[in-house]
Amino acid sequence: MNLSLYSVNAFLILDAEGHRVLAKYYRPKGHPQGESKDLLTLKDQRAFEKGLWQKTKKPGADIILYDGRLAVFRHSLDLIFYIIGGATENEIMLYSALTAFSDAVHLLLRNQVEKRAVLENLDMVLLCLDETIDDGIIVETDSTTIASRVSRPKADTTEIVINEQTIMNAYQTVREKVQQRIQQL
Repeated sequence: MNLSLYSVNAFLILDAEGHRVLAKYYRPKGHPQGESKDLLTLKDQRAFEKGLWQKTKKPGADIILYDGRLAVFRHSLDLIFYIIGGATENEIMLYSALTAFSDAVHLLLRNQVEKRAVLENLDMVLLCLDETIDDGIIVETDSTTIASRVSRPKADTTEIVINEQTIMNAYQTVREKVQQRIQQL
């Protein structure tokens, strides 16, 4: 048995018609079995995605073995999220990574996970994916941690109020300091 951290071959988001919304294929050079030679061309990737969508377009199952690969998927309104791994990968780990990603996206998009919202917030979705999977290695499986790393920081609530009084106080302080320096000379 070959143990490796590289467990994810691809991450996909397909819409209700089977069209690609987001696709990220991982081919790490440092993988113990060498760089992957399959699904290199866009044509091969599209054919794989179309066949996978045909098998998974109806909700029901969560995990299938398709084309010698383990596909873990989750439906969300008009989208389907997929994590693709090798046939011998741990499906529970793949499923927990997919669940964490999906839940984090739901948190970030305020449960409005549909094609339009994902495309409008593609930057946050990609950051969420990068916080979950890095070059085929699952790095985080806690959705709240992923969402907190990706979310935009809130504006500073302690605003500095500048009015005539604060400007006058600053002027008086500078004037007193200058007078003290002049007296010392």
